[in-house]
Amino acid sequence: MDIAYTSLAGTKPVNEDFAGAMLPEEGQEAMGVIAAIADGVSAGGLGRDAAQTTVTTLVRDYYGTPQTWDTTVALDRIIAAQNAWLAASNRRSTPAVGLTTLTALVLRGRSWTLAHVGDTRAYLLRDGQVTQLTVDHVMPHRDFRHQLTRVVGAEDRLVVDSMQGDLRVGDVFILLSDGAHGSLRLRQLAETAELAQAQAIADSLVQAALRAGSQDNATALVVRVLGLLDATLQDVGRSAQALPVPVRLRPGERIDGLRVEEIVADNGVNLIYKVRDTRTHTDYALKTLHPSRAHDPEECAALAHEAWLACCLQSSRAADQLVRLHEGPPAGKGQTAFYLLYDWHAGETLEQMLVRKHRFAPAQVVDLATQVLQALGRLHRQSVVHRDLKPANLHLGTDGVLRLLGLGVALSGREPAALRELHAGTPSYVNPEQWGYSLRSGRVDTDVPPEAPDAQSDLFALGVTLYQLLTDGKLPYGEVLPHQSGRYHRDPQPPSRHNPEVPTWLDHVVLKAVARDKRQRFETAEEFLLALERGAARPLMASPASPLLQRDPAFVWKLLLVVSGLFNVLLIYWLLFLPK
Repeated sequence: MDIAYTSLAGTKPVNEDFAGAMLPEEGQEAMGVIAAIADGVSAGGLGRDAAQTTVTTLVRDYYGTPQTWDTTVALDRIIAAQNAWLAASNRRSTPAVGLTTLTALVLRGRSWTLAHVGDTRAYLLRDGQVTQLTVDHVMPHRDFRHQLTRVVGAEDRLVVDSMQGDLRVGDVFILLSDGAHGSLRLRQLAETAELAQAQAIADSLVQAALRAGSQDNATALVVRVLGLLDATLQDVGRSAQALPVPVRLRPGERIDGLRVEEIVADNGVNLIYKVRDTRTHTDYALKTLHPSRAHDPEECAALAHEAWLACCLQSSRAADQLVRLHEGPPAGKGQTAFYLLYDWHAGETLEQMLVRKHRFAPAQVVDLATQVLQALGRLHRQSVVHRDLKPANLHLGTDGVLRLLGLGVALSGREPAALRELHAGTPSYVNPEQWGYSLRSGRVDTDVPPEAPDAQSDLFALGVTLYQLLTDGKLPYGEVLPHQSGRYHRDPQPPSRHNPEVPTWLDHVVLKAVARDKRQRFETAEEFLLALERGAARPLMASPASPLLQRDPAFVWKLLLVVSGLFNVLLIYWLLFLPK
């Protein structure tokens, strides 16, 4: 960014305009840059103070708002608080003495956001064309255009205009007070594009306004965009809302230069197609919402979160075992519908290999587990929980690389609230704590609050997956159907009971990964990986069997029932058959 301003009093003795901008501190880069301009209303006498306090409060308090808030929400709440404070101060004076207009600009990720009240203006200079972004809040009659209909501090409740749009490299945003734009023409704004520096643009506009006869304070705040950061979750979500969900596509149909080859998956929520670029003959995987979910805002937000998360992870080491996401159609064509375009990798999922009766050797299982754990470790270090690890979401490419699929329900800390609260994941792979399993009672207890998924949830799911690969599809705790809760009545049998080729040390590793007691499991992916790397050289000790009372809390009552039954049988026999 290149940011500069010029503010002159002009023919007036006091300059009641005020402009300010602030850059994010380290660690807050995702919040973007904020700039604002205000023109104090001079009739009351304290317009300068109102303009200055409004701008300084806005640019400072903006960085105190949660990063999860939409930019429009953050600006609206800060401006509302400042307006309430000014309005309360003005109620003690008649007439009101502290009023101001305000136009604020936030450049965040790859989008811009404006908040506007009054007759200050914002313009966008792009490709030599000037666009006025704001509308003046003044009386519609030409003789009363100096009278404001909306201003900060006049009333307890204030309506703020909000606008958003996409950023491009080379964009120039120009914020002007009415003393500047009232004496300038759009042609003069466009001519400033020839100036290379923001300061030169600001100086040129203010001087031109004063030469044209401006009788008011003249202020110009200029922001030039020199480069773009990665797209934010808000950018992706806004694009998702702006684009329609494509209708169900059939093989042979085209979308944005891509020809549909086949439908790969349809789970009722998402559709995945294999598509081909007709120009380069390159294959891609196109993922979009099912047409029946086209108007579901929660599903749309979840897919947008997947897109944002996939983009973020592409710059990390975890990208080695993830499928690369493309920002749009090939050859730079515009995207006409909401979908995600991933690389296509030949191969098959581990689920497909199990279905076709592929027999996994223990050595192959260890190699696959090593790759998964390396990817999980990188994800967990970035506070990302996959939450749906299973054979169907592990793809073994023909290049020998195992890739993680299914980031649709992953947790990143920035996901929509509905996605965070969703009890996601395939039931058979969900760890006991998420069901509210109680070790003391040995069953799912409705009085025990379920725990939120975490990194250990992924490690448990991986343990179930390894158990399944080693035993030709068997599950340690049996299959859990949808709308059922998990059953953990007894410790699982070692995989070697079903497959004698499994070595004892690998038995111990897998059983530790799927232990019913969370305290007995691996805490991190690195600990799990170390156990596999050590193998038979330094095997793990066998996990202790759960105590009998923990495996079957009703055992004492069952034993008492059996003893009581035997006693009653003996008593009856004695009464009937033994001599009196």
